[in-house]
Amino acid sequence: MTSVDHVNVFTHRGKGGNPCPLIVDAKGMSGDEMQAVARKYGHESGFVLPAESEDYDLALRFYVPNHEMEMCGHATVGALWLLARNSLLSKTTVRIATRSGPVTGFLSKGTDGTPKVEITQPAGRVGALTNEQTNDVLDTLGVGRDALEDLPLHNAVTSRTKTLVPMKDVERLNALVANPPRVEAVCRRIGSTGLYPYAIRDKGERTLEARQFPRSSGYPEDAATGIAAAALAFGLLADATIDRNDRLIRIFQGRAMGQLSEIHVRIGFADGQAIGCLLGGAVTPADVNAH
Repeated sequence: MTSVDHVNVFTHRGKGGNPCPLIVDAKGMSGDEMQAVARKYGHESGFVLPAESEDYDLALRFYVPNHEMEMCGHATVGALWLLARNSLLSKTTVRIATRSGPVTGFLSKGTDGTPKVEITQPAGRVGALTNEQTNDVLDTLGVGRDALEDLPLHNAVTSRTKTLVPMKDVERLNALVANPPRVEAVCRRIGSTGLYPYAIRDKGERTLEARQFPRSSGYPEDAATGIAAAALAFGLLADATIDRNDRLIRIFQGRAMGQLSEIHVRIGFADGQAIGCLLGGAVTPADVNAH
């Protein structure tokens, strides 16, 4: 069988993170074989393939237990980190083909000498939900408007549409209990791939806490969701929750699962306009025996 490596991506102080099985040489694997890996380990999995065009250095495909994903932030960060650690990358800027479009990875070394990875995401598109859609989401989560900040719920997207739910505080956020079939149903009704409730921890420090309830991944909650964190950054910008600058935004996720994770987002600007963002965070090797 093709060798599978395991990493945890977006870890916080060496712990937590989103578990990610990776195959760094998936050439010749079929989609069914890739999905079988995701089903075996129960986590979103990444597969590194040769680029089909000179415009790219490599290609990535992603599977959750239930289906293929067009893009996965943590698997992309994890794959580049693993390739760099194993001296399989000759460049510090890597052009990646994904099914959601091109992604660029930037590699450097952290203070401890281990690889540091950031990947690009395009400028986010943000649109407020209607009152009917908002009530539908709140009913699904079992909360009323009194549990929310005085802000709209948004569908926001860089690569995949996420529904941003502004909870009043971290305690209310981590008390949420999601019902996966109901989450899937409401996400399909509102055109979303996951509910992403969040709460502000420290506005001045630009730290937040969030949870992700995916539409139909085959598991009820994610410990760290880079694509949702990127979408959230643009939602915060649209609501003027954060100032228009490139200061680091730190999003903590997974506390309710006992897997506290930390995701970093930096929005880029040109002539005052947001033109995209960089998404990154720490990666640590996972204990294979834990899988």
